[in-house]
Amino acid sequence: MTKKRVFSGIQPTGNTHLGNYLGAIRRWAAEQADKTNFFCVVDLHSLTVPQDPAQLRHETRSMAALLLACGIDPQQSTVFIQSHVTAHAEGCWLLNCITPLGWLQRMTQFKDKSARQESVLTGLLDYPVLMAGDILFYDADEVPVGEDQKQHVELTRDIAQRFNALYETEFFVIPQPVIAKVAARVMGLDDPTVKMSKSLADKRGHAVKLLDSPDEILYVFKRAVTDSGREIRFADDPDKAGVNNLLGIYQAVTGQDRAAVEADFASARGYGDLKVRVAEVVIEALRPIQARHAELMADSGELDHVLAAGAARAREVSQPKVDEMKQIMGLVPVHPTF
Repeated sequence: MTKKRVFSGIQPTGNTHLGNYLGAIRRWAAEQADKTNFFCVVDLHSLTVPQDPAQLRHETRSMAALLLACGIDPQQSTVFIQSHVTAHAEGCWLLNCITPLGWLQRMTQFKDKSARQESVLTGLLDYPVLMAGDILFYDADEVPVGEDQKQHVELTRDIAQRFNALYETEFFVIPQPVIAKVAARVMGLDDPTVKMSKSLADKRGHAVKLLDSPDEILYVFKRAVTDSGREIRFADDPDKAGVNNLLGIYQAVTGQDRAAVEADFASARGYGDLKVRVAEVVIEALRPIQARHAELMADSGELDHVLAAGAARAREVSQPKVDEMKQIMGLVPVHPTF
């Protein structure tokens, strides 16, 4: 059987947190042997808001190193930086020319982010089209995403179907969003009613970042919001959102079922014990990731080699797709000079 093809993208914001790892990155690593995977650090997407150039370069490399440290194997998966593969930007323009403006204006993330900005960059509006190209130019069958990105994959499907209909072809594969069932929605430790977010990760107490020190991780968990009770169990009760979040993190990290998780805390003396124990398992889970990340950042040669090889493989897939797309749309093909 032909393996299903998967495309996953992650922004180099520097705020990659536990929710990103449990809900996405760890899943990517666990399933990479079963599928054909393209893992992309989407640095072009990060330009939709102003960036410090030196910081962006550092964070892009750090994000690539973090993917490898989390278990993405370049022998099994293609790992690359988005801007190293020009088909993404080139193909985005082609998709722009068949995407109705109204589709972009109704996107929830655009409306939310633009409402908080005095001046909205065109790139912010066009972000979903670039994302659609990221996926479509690799004929991806599946796109692992969080709930907040599901609408973008649905738009990708709409764009693909529109292109296929306009040009009476089955050129684009129609991708499916894939959302993890466990810990796909890790909530903020300072507010368990709000999803753990990269945009809030710099607010101390909100999130555990993957490169946080053990002391910082323990600090954040000890200050996690819970409630006035003492019983440690999963509960279908809004007042127990904080406890549910902590237990969900523990469950995701340890791989146990709910009954086993609750049994682990049967003799706990209260929420203080719960917070410390969750912090301990998270610290141990992140320790080897942090060590490997440090090695990769210290050895620029190894990281550059992996990224160059990944970009070359990505070009082999995406550029022919974009070239064929141009021909379908009526553009004159480039012929080699003699």
